[in-house]
Amino acid sequence: MPDRLYLSIWFPSFHEQEILPRLHSVIKQFPFSAQRPGIGYVALHSISWDEPVVFQQTFDHRADPDRVLSLAAEFPHQDNAYEIDATWDLWTPVQEGELDTTWQLSPEPVKFYAFGTEFEESTYQQNGHVQVDFGLDTPFLYEDVEFSEGVENRIKANVQKLVNFTNAVEKNCGISGRVLWSESEDNLAQKLIERLQKVQ
Repeated sequence: MPDRLYLSIWFPSFHEQEILPRLHSVIKQFPFSAQRPGIGYVALHSISWDEPVVFQQTFDHRADPDRVLSLAAEFPHQDNAYEIDATWDLWTPVQEGELDTTWQLSPEPVKFYAFGTEFEESTYQQNGHVQVDFGLDTPFLYEDVEFSEGVENRIKANVQKLVNFTNAVEKNCGISGRVLWSESEDNLAQKLIERLQKVQ
């Protein structure tokens, strides 16, 4: 079963004036899609998810992160949560009629969240000061696709992109902790090993 995959990131401190710079430091490590090399959407939520959106703006996935975060910076507060949409290129299978499946790099959505320490009953304690939502873990497993060397190479390339991003965040963002996790709490690495072992 596909499972949503997240990266939760904590920092040594996350004061009001640090929220957006720390979020920016994470986004700077992200390998944006070549076709959509910028931000697609930004939203500001205050107090909790149940409250109306305070500010939102849609872009063409070419908006520079500096510009987008400067707009969000007009609303600094510890009870805010910031949401940003971006895309990165992952290998995906394409089936056209009766033809063999081909693979192509496609822009896949990723969401970034930064949680002020007073937002939604301190949700940051469980979800991280910054949380990255990668969507479903399908691109890193493709459990429904018949396995072959070509499929294995595509999956490995997708996984390598995920690993590279996670390592870059750890190395360059001054974090105090990070956890890669899924909604079902299944271990992605274990699922990947099991997937690869089926064809050994």
